[in-house]
Amino acid sequence: MSYDRTVRLDADFDTAVIAVRKALADQGFGILTEIDVKATLKAKLGHDMEDYLILGACNPPLAHQALEADRSIGLLLPCNVVVRRDGDTTLVQALDPGTMVTLTGLDTLKPVADDATARLDAALGALSA
Repeated sequence: MSYDRTVRLDADFDTAVIAVRKALADQGFGILTEIDVKATLKAKLGHDMEDYLILGACNPPLAHQALEADRSIGLLLPCNVVVRRDGDTTLVQALDPGTMVTLTGLDTLKPVADDATARLDAALGALSA
């Protein structure tokens, strides 16, 4: 089962991060959390790795609808979006919102997942345009 939606960009990491933030904002997502995995692993373990950033993106109306359908859905929120270097390119990956429906088995989450998928696909599509 595929659980991601991914685009590959011919852009440097910092440029890609800026573009991702804008594309998500244009689709109504704010960034609630940001984890610099590269810096964290370096500081905690002395481990060097490629640029790797996890953005916790949230569209408040969609989050509200999902929480009304299932209070436990917070375990799958916010929508994680990863920006990471992969060789000479930058990958942008978003968790497929359909995973909410698959994991919970709740058909009431399908409209929320469909809306979130459309918005994330539009954001990812804007990056590769």
